[in-house]
Amino acid sequence: MALSFQEARAMVVREVCSCAAPEHCSLSDAGGRVLAEDIRADRDYPPFDRSARDGFAVRAVDLPGELLVVGEIRAGEVPSRAVEGGGAIEIMTGAPMPSGADAVVMVEHVRRDGARVVIERAAKSGDNFTPRGTEARAGEVVLRRGKRLGYADIALLAMVGCAEVPVFRKPRVAILPTGDELVDVDSVPLPDGRPVVVDSTDRVGSEGRAPGDVQIRNSNAYSIAAQVRQAGAIADVLPIARDDYESTRGLIERGLRDADLLLLSGGVSAGKYDIVEKVLADLGARFLFDRVAIQPGQPVVFGTVGGKFFFGLPGNPVSTMVTFELFARAAIDRLSGCDSAPLPLMRARITRDFRHKPGLTRFLPAMLSEDGATVTPVQWHGSGDVPAAARSNAFLVAEADRESWKEGEDIRVLSR
Repeated sequence: MALSFQEARAMVVREVCSCAAPEHCSLSDAGGRVLAEDIRADRDYPPFDRSARDGFAVRAVDLPGELLVVGEIRAGEVPSRAVEGGGAIEIMTGAPMPSGADAVVMVEHVRRDGARVVIERAAKSGDNFTPRGTEARAGEVVLRRGKRLGYADIALLAMVGCAEVPVFRKPRVAILPTGDELVDVDSVPLPDGRPVVVDSTDRVGSEGRAPGDVQIRNSNAYSIAAQVRQAGAIADVLPIARDDYESTRGLIERGLRDADLLLLSGGVSAGKYDIVEKVLADLGARFLFDRVAIQPGQPVVFGTVGGKFFFGLPGNPVSTMVTFELFARAAIDRLSGCDSAPLPLMRARITRDFRHKPGLTRFLPAMLSEDGATVTPVQWHGSGDVPAAARSNAFLVAEADRESWKEGEDIRVLSR
């Protein structure tokens, strides 16, 4: 019985754990990496009572009133005098509060009259400044091990002086396209039908045949490699495995030997020449699932062999894209050392009536509006329709137990 996509995804997250060794990288290269150690604040933050506004540092008890301006404090400057009764000090955003002051009045709320300021509104203690240590205390954990670092995290690492960042090694992912119908992307026919093959030592596919009428260029290896890199891993694209046992076995063994995760594309359906599962079984594979109740991508395979995990992704390009996002990306997150593997599901209002045949959860090309409020299904012609995938920026998620949605109703969306 096929698993639901939630059950299959939960199995991936549960089974895959990090095998990555820790290493250090420079702060400038840490974006997108996964933190290998807890990071603690090296001092209180802010390290002083910090003005949040341009204005005047005052005693709240003196307001409303007319106050004598007795000085100025700029950001980075140590206050040279205190605020006393009836006095005020002009202060800039980010500057340290002078002793005696317990509030800042914004410059917009002050009328200047020579050496004095007139403030006609009351203030309360604590207005418009951030007390020392309210953002973080010295020694407090500010970033947890297992977090994938975004730009705010990079700012925090810089703030606490972490120039060399402890991260996990990026996992290496082997990508193995399969199928006799595939030719390399740099194989092109001349107008008279003669093939032209670009000579490249690192191109995908080793044969370089020009596409015939019933052949297709190998797009999956490139799209999967792009998804792998976006997921924060290293992509290692192998030559095309032809639909024979020895070719497929040799390349599978190579991928398992050299990488942390093996992604195969094609050869996992029930056809006569779909031999990937046979090869994996002969290598001693343990299959954790080989079918998920989704479309596209139902015949997706997940398992382990020789201590390495593998996915057999369907060969149709959109199926490959969908199953990668649902399952392989989660495995890469876990192999990278992430504590979690979030799936970017959201809800949006559908812009027109929509129906599908219930029974499977369907992930269909769609356009999500810029504000994320609405989603429009993109016309497509099945899981081989790469142009439709390129015209979309999300996948509409049609639930297995529901048949139709009316215009304006909420529906789930998998963002891209």
